Amino acid sequence: MALRNGVREILSIIKEKSLVREAWDKIFPLAKFACGLHVIHKYLGLIVLTYGPSMLPTLSLTGDLVLAERISTRFGLVGPGDIVVVRSPQNPRIVVTKRLIGLEGDSVTYVVEPGKSDRSDTIVVPKGHIWVEGDNIYVSNDSRKFGPVPYGLLQGKIFWRIWPPKDFGSLRRSSTKDPILDKGLPSA
Repeated sequence: MALRNGVREILSIIKEKSLVREAWDKIFPLAKFACGLHVIHKYLGLIVLTYGPSMLPTLSLTGDLVLAERISTRFGLVGPGDIVVVRSPQNPRIVVTKRLIGLEGDSVTYVVEPGKSDRSDTIVVPKGHIWVEGDNIYVSNDSRKFGPVPYGLLQGKIFWRIWPPKDFGSLRRSSTKDPILDKGLPSA
């Protein structure tokens, strides 16, 4: 009788260990995958859904799915003309997509109220900051409204559009079609 109880205990321990082992075999790869995604998102790149009129005609009003890489921003390899992802200085929970116009020390001339007047102003971008503007300056909420953006809010440089499929491809630095917007933007 004692032998039977002992065998039953051993069998139940083996079953418990096999259940634990089975759970571990399923959870561990999932945990590794989640850690890998975190590292990729934090240090290498991110997928961004862009929408709204501020980057027309470069990006769609109804939404583009784009890839942004973080390596260039970490090593200071971004420059005027690059499309970047920035945490909004007005609401850091929101990320916005804009074109980088000036780096620290650059002198930037911008139209103060496009569509209302031709008045322009010039600013020297302070140390540790960047100047960003949307391609559609008539509706863009950008550095003209919130001023220079601290470099630390720069999240990444957009380099590839994945959606919509008809526009799939590179979004490398380029000039725009509007001569007003081209002012100061180098061609690739």
